[in-house]
Amino acid sequence: MNKQPWALILGASSGFGEATALELARAGMNIFGVHLDRRDKLPHVAEIEQKIYAMGRESQFFNGNASDDEIRQDIVEQIHQRLTDQPGVLRVLMHSLAWGSLRPLVGAEQVISKKQLEITADTMGHSLVYWVQDCLRAGLFDWGGRIFAMTSAGGTRAIPNYGPVSAAKAILEAHIRQLAVELAPAGITANAILAGVTDTPALRLIPDYQKIAEIAKQRNPHRRLTTPEDVARSIAALCHPATYWMTGNVIHVDGGESIVG
Repeated sequence: MNKQPWALILGASSGFGEATALELARAGMNIFGVHLDRRDKLPHVAEIEQKIYAMGRESQFFNGNASDDEIRQDIVEQIHQRLTDQPGVLRVLMHSLAWGSLRPLVGAEQVISKKQLEITADTMGHSLVYWVQDCLRAGLFDWGGRIFAMTSAGGTRAIPNYGPVSAAKAILEAHIRQLAVELAPAGITANAILAGVTDTPALRLIPDYQKIAEIAKQRNPHRRLTTPEDVARSIAALCHPATYWMTGNVIHVDGGESIVG
């Protein structure tokens, strides 16, 4: 019996996660989505699920804190049960969690606290490892699996008030490199995706984001910002079996924005 392919999207209710969930459903995958939203945002989540259903695919979304150990373990158990009851396999794990504190490290009246720094690093960096560990323990992956993690230019650059997130992105990229090496014998690839500046809810939390967006638009050879759909289509292409030799990379999906001085 052929196992149904599923993708697990962490941060599936907006931005890159939402666009990728829809694009992978369009490509023939069923979708597990993890998100953290208040009640007033849930109708939008229902709309995403309806779109997936309209494409002839199945979905199951979980509203909870993806960086909480008990919640993560409970979700993985529910996924395991579903893939057992309706034979399936996890083909894709996408990490697109965008929760973090945007404060200076030093030199200001209000600087980042120890707890804020640790939560930012854990949610946007270390949680990738914990999800991969639990999915492997549960036997959800098979040969040919794909792991993606959304990084940013902040992983290698200093941006005002972005220090805690910059550190988390650097952690994330380091974890991707290590996972690529350790998962190679299992035939699972791991890559970080570095999108160009994109108008997402996460971008709008950054102070003076309008200035960042305008500069990016001027620099980009296409004279526009990257869109979540641009990134989602690239991720769908990278899920093709022929990309098995691409692993451990930070892949720029930005229309050439990063190569313009």
